[in-house]
Amino acid sequence: MALLAAQTADDMKGKETVVLDLREATPLVDFFVVTTATSARQMKSLATEVSKKLKAAGSPRLALEGEESTQWLLIDFGDVVVHVFSPSARGVYDLENLWADAKRVEWQPAAKTE
Repeated sequence: MALLAAQTADDMKGKETVVLDLREATPLVDFFVVTTATSARQMKSLATEVSKKLKAAGSPRLALEGEESTQWLLIDFGDVVVHVFSPSARGVYDLENLWADAKRVEWQPAAKTE
């Protein structure tokens, strides 16, 4: 599900999408998907599409936080939590550094056709 979320974020033009494996770091969540949106509109569209794709794959959204925010959206799927940041908020929260002990999951964005 984390890989599907990452791929969907990439499809929706999310920037610098990272998947962090937190299974050895915390019992609360298995994976974080962190991505950057360049506008509030893109942030909301990305959250909607990720929610739609994961629900169709059998993992419905449990919670959405920051819906009115233009800086950070958190989408909770239980084992997977997706963080959609504005560029400035991503730097402030710096989840990749905060969870530096977490293993990064390699994933390959789908090839783009032009």
